[in-house]
Amino acid sequence: MSDESRKFEVEEVDSATPPPRARVEDAAPPAAESAIDKLERKRDYLEGFLAEKPQDTSPGEPGGEIYDGVIAALKEIFDPEIPVNIYDLGLIYGVDVSPESAVAVTMTLTTPHCPVAESMPGEVEMRVAAVPGVRDCEVNLVWDPPWDMAKMSDEAKLELGML
Repeated sequence: MSDESRKFEVEEVDSATPPPRARVEDAAPPAAESAIDKLERKRDYLEGFLAEKPQDTSPGEPGGEIYDGVIAALKEIFDPEIPVNIYDLGLIYGVDVSPESAVAVTMTLTTPHCPVAESMPGEVEMRVAAVPGVRDCEVNLVWDPPWDMAKMSDEAKLELGML
């Protein structure tokens, strides 16, 4: 390219008229829609939204019937020293549901010297085994990684006044 083709013409001005501002009065009037029409439109939307079911979720996966039932059962078990359920407290490290509906729960306790060290795993096993659809339950008590307060859910921290 030559320098001549790259030149621009510049015009200097002292002032320019501002573009007109948009005004509510300038907007097109809304289409006449009765309150009944609005309600029907909202109802159709909600019915479609509420009718949507999870797609192809296995009962043993998160969102599945058995898995969610196990989590709900674990949330009903409270630590006797801390008024928070063991799931939100972060004591549950894993929930595995086999295709045959056998459940394995991996959990820990706040300390190895916890007064419920002997009874808590038994209670977890009993509560999880009572969930509809669960064939049997095995509880694995582990100490590694050790539990700490960072494993607690925000709900548990809020309950204990830590947030």
